Amino acid sequence: MSVNRCLRLFSRLQSHINPRTARIAAGSSPESPASVLLHKQHPAGPVDPCRHASSSSSSPKPPDTSLFVPISLKANYPADGSVGAELTQPLDKNELLKILNRFYRKKEVQKLAADHGLDARLFHQAFISFRKYVLEMTTLTADLHIILSDICCGAGHIDDIYPYFMRHAKQIFPMLDCMDDLRKISDLRVPANWYPDARAMQRKVIFHAGPTNSGKTYHAIQRYLTAKSGVYCGPLKLLAHEIFEKSNNAGVRCDLVTGEERTFMDLEGRTSDHVACTIEMCSVTTPYEVAVIDEIQMIRDPSRGWAWTRALLGLCAEEIHVCGEPAAIEFIRELMYTTGEEVEVNTYQRLTPFSILDQAVESLDNLRPGDCIVCFSKTDIYSISRQIEARGVQCAVIYGSLPPGTKLSQAKKFNDPDDPCKILVATDAIGMGLNLLMKPNVNEKGEKQMETISTSQALQIAGRAGRFSSKFKEGQVTTMYRDDLPVLKEILSHSVEPIETAGLHPTAEQIEMFAYHLPDATLSNLIDIFVSLSQVDGMYFVCNIDDFKFLADMIQHIPLNLRSRYVFCTAPINKKQPFVCTSFLKFARQFSRDEPLTFDWVCRHVSWPLAPPKNIKDLVHLEAVHDVLDLYLWLSYRFMDMFPDTHLVRDIQHELDDIIQQGVRNITGLIKATDPTNTDQLQTQSNKHNQAASGRRSGSSSLSGGRGHRGSGQKMDSSLGSRLVRDGLLTSDLLQQLQREWSKDQKQEFTSQSTFNMEHHNNNSTVRRKKKK
Repeated sequence: MSVNRCLRLFSRLQSHINPRTARIAAGSSPESPASVLLHKQHPAGPVDPCRHASSSSSSPKPPDTSLFVPISLKANYPADGSVGAELTQPLDKNELLKILNRFYRKKEVQKLAADHGLDARLFHQAFISFRKYVLEMTTLTADLHIILSDICCGAGHIDDIYPYFMRHAKQIFPMLDCMDDLRKISDLRVPANWYPDARAMQRKVIFHAGPTNSGKTYHAIQRYLTAKSGVYCGPLKLLAHEIFEKSNNAGVRCDLVTGEERTFMDLEGRTSDHVACTIEMCSVTTPYEVAVIDEIQMIRDPSRGWAWTRALLGLCAEEIHVCGEPAAIEFIRELMYTTGEEVEVNTYQRLTPFSILDQAVESLDNLRPGDCIVCFSKTDIYSISRQIEARGVQCAVIYGSLPPGTKLSQAKKFNDPDDPCKILVATDAIGMGLNLLMKPNVNEKGEKQMETISTSQALQIAGRAGRFSSKFKEGQVTTMYRDDLPVLKEILSHSVEPIETAGLHPTAEQIEMFAYHLPDATLSNLIDIFVSLSQVDGMYFVCNIDDFKFLADMIQHIPLNLRSRYVFCTAPINKKQPFVCTSFLKFARQFSRDEPLTFDWVCRHVSWPLAPPKNIKDLVHLEAVHDVLDLYLWLSYRFMDMFPDTHLVRDIQHELDDIIQQGVRNITGLIKATDPTNTDQLQTQSNKHNQAASGRRSGSSSLSGGRGHRGSGQKMDSSLGSRLVRDGLLTSDLLQQLQREWSKDQKQEFTSQSTFNMEHHNNNSTVRRKKKK
């Protein structure tokens, strides 16, 4: 029994010793409306008394007041008119300024304000606003006018200003008046109780633990196929699609549900008993016999971990089959202890062994059929594939921003024994979601400076080497560069760090309750305040919200209701693509006008029909257009009336996928068309570099992650100009122009220096002749 479990049992025993005290404490204060709302969200259920009690007893963390944005008050004429001036006398602004500044400097006032939630920052901002209000308003409220008049006449005390100052402070900082309610809403300490349907049943949790290519998911899927009903939750559309096809091919009718797609096998649209979905799309209210949660180690993912937490705690299934790394076993046990559910663990060993080679690939000429080179940037993909095909060898290309159909097409091309393509060049996207019949070697290449990858990432990618039921029975992994090989061996020698926390994310309902108390705050500011006030226990963390805030800030000026704005901001888009961001903005603006985004509107926006790409720039744009169509489909399932032409958009997306596949099949031609001089230079550099360093093999996985040096590849041309060209920061044309200008400047400098030297020599000769005379 673990120490944590012993502590929990001891705490539970304490709670039973004196239950009356607990009941009195629980009922000591009346419930506010906000707390009632909170209890609806967190219904009673099996909670962890120790963890909950310890969290409750700890004092709440102070809010980050830098997130509190003061509200600008409108200059309204007082309801009582100028009664204050009539009863007393007009106020002297100069005297008022002196009085207010004395009020500000009083330590007693500052301390009292701090006790009411105004720290030094807020106190200063509130005072500046209050002083401006008093000095610039032509007419003050009668009570404030009379108090200030008495102080000016010596009949009042300066401390009498404080109640009016606090009244003003709460007007510009409304969160001060409802801080307790906000803390209750953002209390995330018992997420298990958010799912009453799951807590109402006794679930059986089976953990299938093992490394890549160990058959753990296979065993879980076999149980899924024999169940009367089931749901598969995967991290990628490709994985959901694979289970969808496998189920239907096995005679088990199964639907497909992803963020952008709904495929129902019943012609009338009735749902099947089995469904394969991406994990964000799983239903936590539909009952199933079996649920499969794949890649459970992603529960600690800083951006998407909340989806695994939600599925694990919320799925209403008699059996929950969890698949993932052994590093997650103990954490899942602890997490399930909070729900009172035991975990059965089935462990699996890798079906095909893999080993680390003692030498790097050293040259692209050493690649063999079935090898895979794993790169860590799209620039490397372009460069390496060009160099390989320059040797007369065909290669397949897979990277993250390619459409799923294109990835599958390239994987099929590589797996086909009758296809002349025998080499795969890919990013680390192959680490999950693709079944590749690779030779035992995977070779890793990293061009950009970045941190060394983790052991988990290394094993995920290296594990692709070799495949059970294929002709490659043993996997091998190595590096592109000789000096990276010791780093790879060191990484893989470590065990994967155990998982210790699970992700959480604020829900739309929680944000709506926040907005009720802070109606003038922006969505981005609401999220910031929510996270700053949120309370989580040691098993959880709040996921990264930067992408959400990025989209919220982008559409803040567009008039949308809060729920619609929240949904738009959860859209999965690539914020690094300008065209995708622009499209997102146009979609939101059109939506706010209550104008449906029709098929014709979308075609005009993306300039459909589109021609096949002629260069890499065209290919990148087509990938961005595919993402825009994905965004439309994603929104169409949230706002069906405003995005009505789902089927038509999906049809042109399929056509676009075919166009992109044509471009990828001819990717080396696109690279050459983009900048033929540059590719020639890359080939020249490759010839030099192949004497010393090179990439990884497909069956072997080299995982150095690009540590910023090239090992023996330092013999390669490393001039500043060649590095700028290689990194894409400078084109060969600009480099040649700079060289011409440099040569011209050098010639001018040489001419000027020669002229100067000649004049200096003549002057010296004249001086010597004069001395002789």
